[in-house]
Order: sequence, then structure tokens, then C-alpha cells
Amino acid sequence: MPADRLHLVRHGEVDNPRRVLYGRLPGFGLSADGRRMARQAAEYVHSLERPVGALVVSPLQRTRESARPFEELFGLEPVIDERVIEPTNVFEGRRMQRVFYNPWNWRHLAQPALPSWGEAYSAIASRMREAMDAAWDAASAGDVVIVSHQLPIWVAHLDIAASPFRHDPRRRRCALSSVTSFERRGGGWTEVAYAEPASTAGAVDVGAV
Repeated sequence: MPADRLHLVRHGEVDNPRRVLYGRLPGFGLSADGRRMARQAAEYVHSLERPVGALVVSPLQRTRESARPFEELFGLEPVIDERVIEPTNVFEGRRMQRVFYNPWNWRHLAQPALPSWGEAYSAIASRMREAMDAAWDAASAGDVVIVSHQLPIWVAHLDIAASPFRHDPRRRRCALSSVTSFERRGGGWTEVAYAEPASTAGAVDVGAV
């Protein structure tokens, strides 16, 4: 029997004092506020009073730390899935304000629809669908929680909504520790809810791809 509902949960605020684009770089864990945000996300899902039967997590430090409140509240062992990881990006470790002022970097900005600076949106959509399908089919009952990153979650939303992948990163509806929920209906995915349960006022959110 497959799952009942699938929740894509973004990680909490990252400790990023230099405000770089951290991408897949190691050593970027949650800040104290980020841990609080992750707890609020888990408490929100718990408040839905829906059984959660599976927890899938990106292998990066910030997502694994964001999954811990779900482990505690639901008594689950996380399953690491590389398919829900942050995309690759040539600007990892840099401050984006400086990138735009260096003409040497402009070649990486030539085709934003792909995008030319990192992993193709179509590839992200494909691996996210694979991960969502696999987690759904593997669940014996209850809901599934997948703790991932802003861009994979947003691209999954665009893919399922049949919207163009090209977008302004500043306009993504995917706040820190947000919860985007889906169900399988008629053989396809349908988005059924979006929530921002965490208090994010004053948060630093500049490291997403």
C-alpha cells in the first residue's frame, strides 16, 4: 500500500556568516535559529495528526540536522537519498553580489533557462520525481516527509504544476523550513498545501542555489 501524502520540507537557516552561496560545500550546518525553525516545521507536520511512516533526507549537513526533530517526534530512522540533494553550481563558496560584477563570470549567466551556471532544471525535476515516486511506493502506510533544499522543492512544484522552469530565484515560494505537500491522484502528483510554520523574521537566506 503506498503512502497517503508526501511533504517536501526545506531545511532551516544555515550558519553562514560570510553569506556565500554554499551549495554542496561541507561544513554548513544549521544556526541556532535554524534548529528552532526545523523544530517548528516538524511540530507543524505533527500537528496535522497524520501518521508519518517514512523520512527521506538529502545527505548534506543542513538537511540531516533539519530532519532530527522529525526523527524525535515520529520515531523514524532517516533514509538518505542523493536524488533530493542541492543542485551543483559553479559559484559555490562565492558571494553572489561579487559574481555579477566580474565579467569573467558572465559566460555562466548566458542561458538562465537551463540554467548555464549549474545543474539543468530538467535534470533536477527528473530526479525529484524519481525520489518522490520511490518514497511513495516504498511506504507501507501514512505520510512521507522528504527534507530537501529550496531549488529542488521549487522545481518539483513547477514540474508538477506544468509551469516553465525558468524563473527569478528571488520569487521562489519556498521559505526556510516551509512544507509543500502533495498527493497522488489519478496516477499523477497534485499539490495540496503549502505552509510556512517557522518564524523566519531576520533570517539569513542567501546561500541557496
